[in-house]
Amino acid sequence: MSEKIRILYYALWIAHPVIQSGIVVLMLWRGLHRKFPFFFGYIITQLVSFGIVFPAYIHSYTGYFTFYSYWVGQAISAAFGFGVIHEVFVDVFRSFHTLRDLGTVLFKWAGLVMLLVAGVVSVSTNSMDVPAWMQAIITTQRCVRIIQVGMVLFLLFFAQYMGVSRRQQGFGIALGFGSFAMVELILVASWVGNHLGNPWMSMVNMGAYNSSLLVWFGYCAMKSPAREASQTLLRPQRWEQSLSDAHHPLPADSLIPMFEGMVDRALSRRAPEMPLVREQRETSTSRWEAEGPLSGLRIPVVPINTKL
Repeated sequence: MSEKIRILYYALWIAHPVIQSGIVVLMLWRGLHRKFPFFFGYIITQLVSFGIVFPAYIHSYTGYFTFYSYWVGQAISAAFGFGVIHEVFVDVFRSFHTLRDLGTVLFKWAGLVMLLVAGVVSVSTNSMDVPAWMQAIITTQRCVRIIQVGMVLFLLFFAQYMGVSRRQQGFGIALGFGSFAMVELILVASWVGNHLGNPWMSMVNMGAYNSSLLVWFGYCAMKSPAREASQTLLRPQRWEQSLSDAHHPLPADSLIPMFEGMVDRALSRRAPEMPLVREQRETSTSRWEAEGPLSGLRIPVVPINTKL
């Protein structure tokens, strides 16, 4: 690594805690650490990890403490990253309690399935260079990255239906995670295919992460607007009502289904009669035009007495 590349590498790396410290200050000042506790914990974890790994890298110290601290930090960051996904989901569906509860249950099962997949991959992978527990952490990180990409795509396509403004903090957090996850997955694919190697892979990765940090800093500094109350919210409201009806069905003796059935039967009876009435009216009109206006008039015959 040349001297210029080394300086650029260190500059990109040192920029992490600088921007992260600004995010922590803004979140504490605006009270966002109570609204997004997992995201706040993720930023704190990254700061602690930098405080351990960077000095060890500078002094070329590769002891057990640094090694295991790095991987413990990676595991905690993956856990916080998955929790951030749930926080953004809850923030999006804050007005729809039934959809929010359903999403919470689905996220719990998704986390369990993700851990099972990571365990199976770590056990089934026979590698002498990478231990099983490290393989499990790497697999979990990639699963979280894929979910984060799906999260930001979901918000990009369905934000208008949920009344979510693109200036809200939840949208900005999802945008930062999703964009960085997409870049990291592309870099991993390029590294597996031997299309890109160090140090450029690490520099592109750190540059993408700095961009995400700047996005988070901007959204934390910006005031979040109120939710949009538009006609597009009718669709999620119907989803909310359908889930509520399925979760809390009406009792059998309720009068509402009886009245609905009466209205349906009344409409079904009137529907076939309309063409028949129209046909009779058209037949009467045609006969009137064919026979003339005085064809149906009958003048009575009055007998006349001729004998006077």
